[in-house]
Amino acid sequence: MDKQSKIFIAGHNGLVGSAIKRELEAMGYQNLLLRSRKELDLLDQKAVAGFFELEQPEYVFLAAARVGGILAKKSCHSLFIYQNTQIQNNIIHYSWKSGVKKLLFLGSSCIYPKACPQPMKEEYLLTDILEYTNEPYAIAKISGMKMCESYNLQYGTDFISVMPTNLYGPNDNYNLLGSHVLPALIRKMHLAGLLIDNDLEGIRNDFSQRPVEGVDVAGSDAELVVALEKFGIFRSGNEVELKLWGTGTPRREFLHSTDLARACIFLMNEVSFEDIVKERGLKEVRNTHINIGVGEDQSIAELAALVQKVTGYRGQIDWDDTKPDGTYRKLLDVSRLNNLGFRASISLEEGIRGVYDEYKR
Repeated sequence: MDKQSKIFIAGHNGLVGSAIKRELEAMGYQNLLLRSRKELDLLDQKAVAGFFELEQPEYVFLAAARVGGILAKKSCHSLFIYQNTQIQNNIIHYSWKSGVKKLLFLGSSCIYPKACPQPMKEEYLLTDILEYTNEPYAIAKISGMKMCESYNLQYGTDFISVMPTNLYGPNDNYNLLGSHVLPALIRKMHLAGLLIDNDLEGIRNDFSQRPVEGVDVAGSDAELVVALEKFGIFRSGNEVELKLWGTGTPRREFLHSTDLARACIFLMNEVSFEDIVKERGLKEVRNTHINIGVGEDQSIAELAALVQKVTGYRGQIDWDDTKPDGTYRKLLDVSRLNNLGFRASISLEEGIRGVYDEYKR
């Protein structure tokens, strides 16, 4: 990409897209195409077709997606498969139609089987059944990746796919009814800490800034304390207990969104679909995606302890083993990415401290 190349970032307001935008701007790229959801509905095929015909982007980062944690995926199965598939179909197809030079599609590590060998190599895709709660989202992402491969094979496009591990960073989703585990832990411990200090006004301010359905900031103090119980935050006398979902034993890998953005830009500039096929020496072209992660993981309990350290939460942490754990372990094998010349550099504690500082502002 040249510094003046026309670059479309689909989903530039989200966690991933905003990180890619920040990094591109910091590197001097000056011709970014950005459209909010109100300006361009990516679910609308005609609108997407018109955008590509008019703007003729040269490069596309496909970071737009409907995302969420276990709770969101359990309650919105149809939206996760419909909206993600629709967005992908529209952008990938019209990238081809308009002659985009290169597209980078962002998937998710949940594409791998539930009982996948660890660490998860790219070639383990579609070797066993998926984890049930993630299935609609995972199938949508697999479809997008296979769409990129298919267009490359049939039309000679240069569409590459990357599979990031669990992400966190600036501009994350802290909605307690749909957030992923790390932002949820940060917000819950922040709120629980305020409750320990009996700072009800601070709790009201938090929910005013980041509203959650069912929490009335105009209600009484007692009603506000009861509302916190929906999110596992309980007060008994002078004691506060935070009850977290599952057993705390599953292990997860976490990548800062800035590291992901840097990896995506590196791959967009340095690695083509043809390079990937040649590097792997494939007889059948499949599983050409590239994992992006740090190559290290920790248990959810260890993660909770780290968030407790960063936030300064002084109360008790317990676990509700009647709630689902999800897949036991999801650690990516990132040797292919490392061999291509990229390694993540932001440590987990450093990253959590940064996002918590941002959260409190």
